[in-house]
Amino acid sequence: MTITCVIMAGGKGERFWPKSRTNLPKQFLNISGNKSMIQQSIARLEKLVDISQVFIVTNGLYAELIKAQIPHLPHDNIIIEPIGRNTAPCIGLASILIEEKFPDSTMIVLPSDHIIENEEGFVKILRTAVEAAQDNKSLVTLGIQPAYPETGYGYIESTNDKQVINELDVLKVNKFVEKPDLSTAESYLRSGNYYWNSGIFVWRTEVIRKYIQKLMPEMHDILETMRIAFGTSEQSKVIESEFAKMPDQSIDYGIMEKVTDIYVIPCIFGWDDVGSWTALERINELDENGNVIKGNILNLDTKRCIIESNGKLIATLGIEDLIIVDTEDVTLICSKDKAQEVKLLLKELRMQKLEQYL
Repeated sequence: MTITCVIMAGGKGERFWPKSRTNLPKQFLNISGNKSMIQQSIARLEKLVDISQVFIVTNGLYAELIKAQIPHLPHDNIIIEPIGRNTAPCIGLASILIEEKFPDSTMIVLPSDHIIENEEGFVKILRTAVEAAQDNKSLVTLGIQPAYPETGYGYIESTNDKQVINELDVLKVNKFVEKPDLSTAESYLRSGNYYWNSGIFVWRTEVIRKYIQKLMPEMHDILETMRIAFGTSEQSKVIESEFAKMPDQSIDYGIMEKVTDIYVIPCIFGWDDVGSWTALERINELDENGNVIKGNILNLDTKRCIIESNGKLIATLGIEDLIIVDTEDVTLICSKDKAQEVKLLLKELRMQKLEQYL
């Protein structure tokens, strides 16, 4: 059975503003290492499959960026979403296009902008997830072993129902839970059977299509209308017109939270979703004062700050717990405890019609 991979790369990375911009979002930036995040994602997957079996779902604005950064990716493997409609429509569209090329494939779905340090361990876990999905005809997800009580992630609760594949535990899922408050997250950490929701899923294309038909019938009908147009001169036009009718819904809410036959593989492979500027403290070495410093910086009596210069000297004195990011046309100064709320600034820019800074 063929393995195919779907990278979701349509996001704008707004919490990484002002470095992440509408025309160059986070997944196309070098956040860690000497390759962009999407280039690192491709390199990891090429340890598992041929590039012809990798598909990227994105919007039309980023198609040329993908071609420039991943020139060996077949042109037809770039799937364009006519409009942003969350992860369920994204995955649904990818599933019917992949079924045409690779019938009866097992599909790995993953984001484009995660850090994974232990790539060999990651690939081993993906192989195991593929085996589990093929053998059980079930949905499989990767759950990250929580290192601390994170309130910014959804969680997956496992049961004691366990099988072992390739020396790895594959646990039956009890339920998916939303982002918790701190005390709830602390209780999850103590319980030992809750995992961070990585957003990485594995299933046979025919299985996810059956669940879409059962649980999201409206979306299923739209996908069938698209599928009938495949191979005709109307294909692009039909996809564009029908996609706009899709529900704006996540795969978690639309499918995963409603299915009982789901398994989770607990993982430790140096994972980080790099969701906001504070992630840089987890993936970079800190100086003696707990700072993350990049670029032309002069700092005195500066503690636990994240500071990035675009070339201009940034001089700091007597500050703590701040994020300072300087780009060509914008300088962000933000307290670290507001890092998750950077998107509010973008909302304000839109209200003030300052779209040139987005």
